[in-house]
Amino acid sequence: MTLALPRIGLGCMSLSHAYGVPPTVEEGLAFLRTALDEGVKMLDTATLYGGGRNEELVGQAIAGRRDEVLLASKCGMAIVDGVKRIDGRPETLRAQVDASLGRLGVDHIDLYYLHRWDKQVPIGESVGALAEMVSAGKIGAIGLSEVSVQRLREAQAVAPIAAVQNEYSLWSRNPELGMLDATRESGVALVAFSPLARGFLSDGFADPDEFAPKDIRRNMPRFQPEHWPANASLLPQWRALAAEAGCTPGQLALAWVLSRGENVVAIPGTTRVDHFRENQAAADLTVDAGLLARAGELIGTSTVSGPRYAEAASREVDAESFEDAA
Repeated sequence: MTLALPRIGLGCMSLSHAYGVPPTVEEGLAFLRTALDEGVKMLDTATLYGGGRNEELVGQAIAGRRDEVLLASKCGMAIVDGVKRIDGRPETLRAQVDASLGRLGVDHIDLYYLHRWDKQVPIGESVGALAEMVSAGKIGAIGLSEVSVQRLREAQAVAPIAAVQNEYSLWSRNPELGMLDATRESGVALVAFSPLARGFLSDGFADPDEFAPKDIRRNMPRFQPEHWPANASLLPQWRALAAEAGCTPGQLALAWVLSRGENVVAIPGTTRVDHFRENQAAADLTVDAGLLARAGELIGTSTVSGPRYAEAASREVDAESFEDAA
């Protein structure tokens, strides 16, 4: 099915966990309300983020303003007894959508994703439960996250799929192993999370040693000592390309992602208003196709060192990978 999404939305995860020290609830609310005031059209949250606190935060921010945004959330992965757990059983998903609606303070979520495919449960069973939620009016459309083309096809045999949210950026090209074409051909939105390469392409930090102790990037190979020097060596040329394009490095990264197809949507996350404004402005940029091609040659599978996830995290995802394709 076709779902009209803005080209750039706002990923809300970092307001509650994952990158550095999250802002206070008051700071997060102020940020989200400013984003709403300045016209953000899509907010992306999840059951997992902050153990439910992120949905609560988003719910407080949109109170009285629900109709201003397309609201997206996710189920199938949650913090249970302090541990992240992937659970795609229909009974679990039914309970989670009700909990999401309660935390968000709404009676309808526009786009609800299966956050991860539970490899112990046929995806058709999970999607069937989500289809029940559509029929009940609890959600408007079904999405999938970090899935392969095969899993998308299996899901589409059960119910219409509106969006696939997979990591996609210059330095993570996994959707080019089939998902980019599959979504385009079937009228599905490809929602790119981490389009700024987890801050790498936006000058978001100078050195991984700056990361807070619980920052998830500390466990990602590309930021670790065996890979970071090679990746950092690409940045001077990257900054020069952005200067040539007349935009910031982060805006060039977003422009490249959006150039990959009319069905491609980016959801960069941030906790800062200035970065939010910078990201949103990228939707209106016009960058020369030749320069975008040079960007793709500079930062890509053949130049970036290290896999995108460590082994344990890799086992949790179903999306195609270059490591498997090699």
